[in-house]
Amino acid sequence: MPSTLIQLDNLSKVYGTGNATVHALNQVNLTIEEGEYCSIMGASGSGKSTAMNVIGCLDRPTAGHYYFDQQDVSLLPNPTLADIRNRKIGFVFQQFHLLPHLTALDNVILPMIYAGVSATERKDRAVRALERVGLGSRLYNKPNQLSGGQQQRVAIARAIVNNPRLLLADEPTGALDSRTVREILAIFQELHETGITIVMVTHEVEVAKETKRIVWFRDGNVVYDHLTPEEMLEVAIS
Repeated sequence: MPSTLIQLDNLSKVYGTGNATVHALNQVNLTIEEGEYCSIMGASGSGKSTAMNVIGCLDRPTAGHYYFDQQDVSLLPNPTLADIRNRKIGFVFQQFHLLPHLTALDNVILPMIYAGVSATERKDRAVRALERVGLGSRLYNKPNQLSGGQQQRVAIARAIVNNPRLLLADEPTGALDSRTVREILAIFQELHETGITIVMVTHEVEVAKETKRIVWFRDGNVVYDHLTPEEMLEVAIS
């Protein structure tokens, strides 16, 4: 039986005070099992991005608890959260966030430096990660020598090189053309088939329906926590 990797327990996030108070998340309860491939959807301001920031240990809840990999991370000190982000969570964003002066290989090596991986192992793992996403022939290209899709592949390789428990993707196809979107989604599917847990935040129905489970946010609440792609299409239309 798969174990629970992510658990939000009556979790709330409030920004501002007084008349400027915004309840971004309202006592959200959500569980994601290890090995799941799910997407988080919702309109702008629904809370999906705030939920992603909490799940990724980039932000802290105002109230409630967040358990990641069986550990309550809600009140952990910042250095410990940084270590969790580096070792257990891989991030892929809409904008690729590659360092322009570094090659693809060096961009992928970077998170391993912070993780204390030896120099020899760093290069071997980075090469394998880039080969895994189809860029074995582009190791020494800099970002300006790569297409948008190739840059996103580098970002994915960087995200998986530390063998994370969770791959967290925030609108990873938003800056890509339709053909490249299909290629990137195929990589995510391949990664899912190896057992990695993937949570993808997206507003694109065509992207979300490629996942196995859709979580739908509205006004800071989870209104549907386990939609199938077919059910999601009905909700999106309504």
